Amino acid sequence: MKLAFLQTELVWEDPAANRKAISDALLALEAIDLLVLPEMFSTGFSMRASALAETMTGETLNWMAETARTHKVTLCGSLIISSAQGYTNRLVWMSPTGDFQYYDKRHLFRMSGEHEHYCSGDLPITTRLKGFNCRPLICYDLRFPVYARNTSNAYDVLIFVANWPAARSHHWKTLLAARAIENQCYVIGVNRLGQDGNGVVYSGDSCVIDYSGAFLLNAEARPGLHYVEIDADALTGYRADFPAWMDQDPFEILE
Repeated sequence: MKLAFLQTELVWEDPAANRKAISDALLALEAIDLLVLPEMFSTGFSMRASALAETMTGETLNWMAETARTHKVTLCGSLIISSAQGYTNRLVWMSPTGDFQYYDKRHLFRMSGEHEHYCSGDLPITTRLKGFNCRPLICYDLRFPVYARNTSNAYDVLIFVANWPAARSHHWKTLLAARAIENQCYVIGVNRLGQDGNGVVYSGDSCVIDYSGAFLLNAEARPGLHYVEIDADALTGYRADFPAWMDQDPFEILE
């Protein structure tokens, strides 16, 4: 599977400007299967949910559908959504046909007050693309290994979209590698660049890590589109040669 991610600065609380900037960046997009955008790609990590929330038939969802169709790519990233449950930080997994799945962020970052403005999601989703089972999660979810646990190889690719501050970049890279090693899967971590409206600085460090913890790609602070190809046969072979997954401790996530 060939994938790309866009590492970029985000215009604070301006969905139209961010859609335009991302569309412009994608004019150079090569033929790929999956494109990953950062967390809250249309606004930055804002707590002004009531002012910025869109619906599932709003402009950004329509833009995602059109972008996926135009580029013939599966597209994912999160945005602020108003739903019957309240405001959510929702990751949308959009196919080129306009079909989509979504996941609402489970672990809300209380240090920024996210839990006071958004509703927590339920269990994660698993999607299928080009022979890979993919598990998309959001930012702070990275710190909770039980929630991300790959039970009996339920997924092959673990994806984190994020607005992860530069002050904790060491945590970001270390935890991404740990999730890859312990779950024997590919991990994709996509973060933003720049400074947001609250003065928080982001260093990027978006990366793709293989099942052994090796970095296949580290974008560091380089803006733009970054490409990598992942190999299902290599993953299957690694799991067969080192089947640590067979000795997992059983558990159940309770609501």
